[in-house]
Amino acid sequence: MKPRIALVTCKRLREPDHDARPMRRAFRALGVEPVFAAWDDPSMDWGAFDLAVIRSTWNYIHHLPAFLAWAKGAARSTRLMNPYSFIRWNSDKRYLARLAREGVRVVPTVYVSKGRGGNIPRGWDDVVIKPRVGAGSFLTRRFGDRKKAEAFLRKAAASRDMMIQPYVRSVETRGERSFVWIGGAITHVIRKSPRLHGHAESVTANHRIESDERRFALKVLAPYRRALLYARVDAARDDRGRLMLMELELIEPSLFLRENPAACRRFARACARSARGVKRLEAAQRVDKRRRRRR
Repeated sequence: MKPRIALVTCKRLREPDHDARPMRRAFRALGVEPVFAAWDDPSMDWGAFDLAVIRSTWNYIHHLPAFLAWAKGAARSTRLMNPYSFIRWNSDKRYLARLAREGVRVVPTVYVSKGRGGNIPRGWDDVVIKPRVGAGSFLTRRFGDRKKAEAFLRKAAASRDMMIQPYVRSVETRGERSFVWIGGAITHVIRKSPRLHGHAESVTANHRIESDERRFALKVLAPYRRALLYARVDAARDDRGRLMLMELELIEPSLFLRENPAACRRFARACARSARGVKRLEAAQRVDKRRRRRR
């Protein structure tokens, strides 16, 4: 029996999901027809699937409590990937503070809670301000003027939690590097140009992964990777050339599967294995139940 796999999206996408078409082709090559199912569709029966894989749920940043409630409920009905505990943790970028405490070099960050004003740290003359719950470039601004930065921060923080980071200049030269993790291995790296509010994302593929980049990405993922189906580690270098974590994306990152067909095939196979694992568990549970009835 073929596994039933849902690729979770939302009813209204803010932009096209470029991974969707190659994903569908890769699943069909395995004889599996995935269902693109919206998390915010109340008529969806998640128990009808062996596996639900979060992909393009990009509107969750505007409906976080409802999204987390959905994820918790879906995880009770089917196997959810990535797991709910990671989704809850990764939904607020304050997770960066925990990673920093665990020894990961992270871009310096100041967190500003909703309803509180904030000041730009001394010496930060070029900053990026963005929401703690965000995706893409939503409400992300760069400022070289302290007064304008603090005015924007006061206005934005009136309605949501925010964060401040120094602008990382290496993104203009070497670029921000995104290391894609699928089914237990780093598959490829993408170079991204800076993306601020209203700007389109520009990426290039087929870059070589440097040895220190691989070590860095694996260190970031080490405590979690056994539980993850997919992940993306976004990193850049500081002024001394040292790698810093920009973001660890565990919910709905683009995996740039269009840019790497081999990674796309690996993704489909990893999903199918995960779904079949559920089927084997369910079959074993049915056998065990029948045995108990005979006693």
